[in-house]
Amino acid sequence: MLLIADLRLETNAATAVPCILMVSPQSGGAQSILQHELHTSVPCTQREYADSYGNTCLRMIIPAGPFWLTSRVVADCYDEIDVHPTAPFVPMEDLPDQVLQFILPSRYCEADLLGEKAREIAGMAVPGYPKVETIRQWIHDHFRYAYGTTDGSSSARDVLASGTGVCRDYAHAGIALCRSLDIPARMVVGYLYQLKPMDLHAWFEAFVGGRWYTFDATQDRPRGNRIVIGYGKDAADVAIATYFADMGSMRLEVNVQAG
Repeated sequence: MLLIADLRLETNAATAVPCILMVSPQSGGAQSILQHELHTSVPCTQREYADSYGNTCLRMIIPAGPFWLTSRVVADCYDEIDVHPTAPFVPMEDLPDQVLQFILPSRYCEADLLGEKAREIAGMAVPGYPKVETIRQWIHDHFRYAYGTTDGSSSARDVLASGTGVCRDYAHAGIALCRSLDIPARMVVGYLYQLKPMDLHAWFEAFVGGRWYTFDATQDRPRGNRIVIGYGKDAADVAIATYFADMGSMRLEVNVQAG
């Protein structure tokens, strides 16, 4: 399906604010980027670079006063995500070097402390894709989606204890539980067509069968039509906007429609 994803960021800072933005997707996997346009209300200093995960980041100095930035992405996306119920577990000694970092604990995903919980949830499932899917289904069945129940400091352990959160929390829980079972997992942020309510979205991928597969515990079926913006170990690596001064007020709007 052809998708058009629009993002609008509005700020009103007291002084100029250096920042890093992650709004540029790349072709690959289940998406082909046909067009990306970025506009700002006034000219401002900006430069692109690639981070250690291959994400395209934008260094910018947002000027003081009212300011807006818009991003429009036109992408051709698969209608369904790949599902492979027999994809096997990959032993650590066979993992590609670049995948190893996604098997370690990270700021929001305390994999080293959740082994007992992970085995309780998925211990009887066949190693590989079935274990990850069992984790995804368990989170979907046992968590309650609720705004305002977590914040920027909430980790996978916090969410597993409370059973409530939003998409980033669901992803953190899935990532941490997978890593506890020596299955590499990474966080993904981007757009999802017909997400309700519409916003930026987060999910996770797990490395089984020699490749990455998509898992989204907020959804009741394997939905495609996603536009990936960034990958990372957890939310600390994939923030859409990171500021290095007091931003003051900020407003973000997202809209995804069929092309």
